[in-house]
Amino acid sequence: MTQNKNRLQTLLEILIVSTRLGFTSFGGPIAHLGYFHEEYVRKRKWMDEKGYADLVALCQFLPGPASSQVGIGIGVMRGGVLGGIVSFIGFTLPSVIALIVFALILQGLNVSDLSWIHGLKLVAVAVVAHAILGMAEKLTPDLKRKTIALLALIGTLLWQTAFSQVGVILLAGTLGFLLYRDQTDNDETKYEFPISKKFAVICLSLFFALLLLLPLLRDATSNSWIAIFDSFYRSGSLVFGGGHVVLPLLEREFVPSGWISEEAFLAGYGAAQAVPGPLFTFAAYIGAVMNGWQGGLLATVAIFLPAFLLILGSLPFWNMLRQNAKIKGALMGVNAAVVGILISAFYQPIWTTTILKPIDFAFAAVLFSMLVYWKLPPWVVVVTGAIGGLLMSFL
Repeated sequence: MTQNKNRLQTLLEILIVSTRLGFTSFGGPIAHLGYFHEEYVRKRKWMDEKGYADLVALCQFLPGPASSQVGIGIGVMRGGVLGGIVSFIGFTLPSVIALIVFALILQGLNVSDLSWIHGLKLVAVAVVAHAILGMAEKLTPDLKRKTIALLALIGTLLWQTAFSQVGVILLAGTLGFLLYRDQTDNDETKYEFPISKKFAVICLSLFFALLLLLPLLRDATSNSWIAIFDSFYRSGSLVFGGGHVVLPLLEREFVPSGWISEEAFLAGYGAAQAVPGPLFTFAAYIGAVMNGWQGGLLATVAIFLPAFLLILGSLPFWNMLRQNAKIKGALMGVNAAVVGILISAFYQPIWTTTILKPIDFAFAAVLFSMLVYWKLPPWVVVVTGAIGGLLMSFL
């Protein structure tokens, strides 16, 4: 009885702390990692510095939303698998609810005629430009990786199919494996994780099984709910580099098919910058636009499920993976390709559908400066974008 009571107290503590972070963690994945470090390492001492750095490295290695996976991993190490689930719910639910409500408010409105929506689209220009600069500096520091990024940019611009991002990422991983296979890692520290290798193998098997079987089930049934789940699951499975990279995957899944308009898509992306928590909750907005709050919840589960399966499936094997130079080299190539994919998405659809006049470019430059140079909170930039879009309609 005492053990169950202590376990319940631990889970409740995880929920309270993660929910508070879910309400206050503005600023994107890098900022989230800073909030986690302050709360979990410095304040509560649930992990030491090296353990936290190791967990962050694992989540950067995996596809999916890195900050969310770090939060899940901390929950797992504190309270087992249930702790990971509780940590995820607390951190994610506030932004999911906010974006579903925003989508429902827009229902019945002609989004293309709303001038403040254009301001939110300009916010998306500033945010993605900022992400590109930061990621390019970190992920393409040498000529080889700059070349991989360029090839990824060209490939995703000229070869726009459902499989283009997957093909580019696989090719980049192969190039990274060949070019950087002599990378060495002298860190021999080992960490223990409260998950058995058997359970981890089940999670990894389920990840790949869903990735392969969902498209087949989609074609066999023609069920719209299965199609939605498949599209979000596949997008969540193939995102390397953080939440911003999910934009091109989701745009190419849902806009050409007519499930959501370009204007509504970019308006939601702008609104996602105004809420705390992970950017992957943008999926809740898209799902709600298509099928109400039920669609929003289904989309949220589908896009985060790969992150769950991968982090649970990888924790017990991380000590082996992190010391493998060839795997590390492949990851370097993949991360470089992410930069090229992001630049491609920045041009099409974001730039081509948003920067239509000189005043658009001028206002986007102001928003970019507010975010990058003046270091204003993201919600201030979003509100400024919406008000600016409204005022620009009178010029």
